[in-house]
Amino acid sequence: MLANIKAIAEKLSPRLIDIRRHIHAHPELSGNEHQTAAYVAGVLSSCGLHVEESVGRTGLVAELPGSGQDKRLLAVRSDMDALPIEEQTGLDFASRQQGIMHACGHDVHTTVGLGTVMVLAELGIQLPGTVRFLFQPAEEIAQGAKWMVTDGAMEGVDSIFGLHVFPTIPGGKVGIRYGALTAAADDIEITIIGESGHGARPHEATDAIWIAAQVITTLQQAISRTQNPLHPVVLTFGQIKGGRASNIVADQVKLTGTVRCLNPETYRDIPGWIEDLVANICKTHGAKYDFQYNRLVPSVQNDDRLTQYVQATVEECFGKAAVQNLREPSLGAEDFSVYLDHAPGTMFRLGVGFEDRENYPLHHPKFEVNEECLVTGVTTMAGAVYKYWQ
Repeated sequence: MLANIKAIAEKLSPRLIDIRRHIHAHPELSGNEHQTAAYVAGVLSSCGLHVEESVGRTGLVAELPGSGQDKRLLAVRSDMDALPIEEQTGLDFASRQQGIMHACGHDVHTTVGLGTVMVLAELGIQLPGTVRFLFQPAEEIAQGAKWMVTDGAMEGVDSIFGLHVFPTIPGGKVGIRYGALTAAADDIEITIIGESGHGARPHEATDAIWIAAQVITTLQQAISRTQNPLHPVVLTFGQIKGGRASNIVADQVKLTGTVRCLNPETYRDIPGWIEDLVANICKTHGAKYDFQYNRLVPSVQNDDRLTQYVQATVEECFGKAAVQNLREPSLGAEDFSVYLDHAPGTMFRLGVGFEDRENYPLHHPKFEVNEECLVTGVTTMAGAVYKYWQ
């Protein structure tokens, strides 16, 4: 049966390329995927699927019904949004929207989702259970999955598959990882509240800049000495705001940054650990503070059984050499993890790199994909869905 799935995907290759190029040429930012959603709905309807629109604001849900022999419900997730980047690829089908580009491969993700629908619809058999396809908005701002869940997209779902393109993996290959794939990512905002005074008499003031510097230094040092080195934490302050003039002691400094980690227990405990350190430093120096910790997304933790379905599909359809076992997780974030709070799942890395020329990273204005990935992605996803029911 996997050979039939691959053959159908190969036959559909020109159609898949057309779909991907259309989506690429018409990118839309997070939460504004109106034309993309309408286009996706049209393709799904042409395959005979009933489409529920405006799920998760601009998302879509469609189901391929099974025979009812198996009551399990399997979901396949594809994200649709683009980035605020001016494209510099020079492609014939480059973005027609100024300042907006599919620089993270979501045009490929959406195409693979649609291609999986087309393959399974054409396969000529009815699966034992139902497959629910989620076309999600706003992954780039880590909100879309939450919106979809709020609107019931995961109700009754037993397992879920997803994918993300990866330019360092050649087209035609697939990267898999058991366990942690991506990091949890949170936003942090710390405001140090001191007392202003003249720069010539700092002893009469409470210098928020000096205290903020100690907060930054202490946190970075404490990570290496108090956190388990086998459970890494990355804390990066990307912005500091404070002070009014060169000769005035600053009474307030705001630090904003990001926190990344892989271990679920660390993810649970890290906000309290950070705040305790900030509180102690401020108390020592007579300052006050405001601490805001915003949970964004947890870590993607791939389910072993579902990951095995992906690996077996790639090996059977493309050979063992087509599988790349990823040794390390990424400290990047993915809101696919939000779905994993509701059902086990796995995400695989779809190779989109070129063997004979430079490969630009994700979010780069010259990022391109090797379109060989489309058949590989559709075959892998449709094959993994089929294996799930066996």
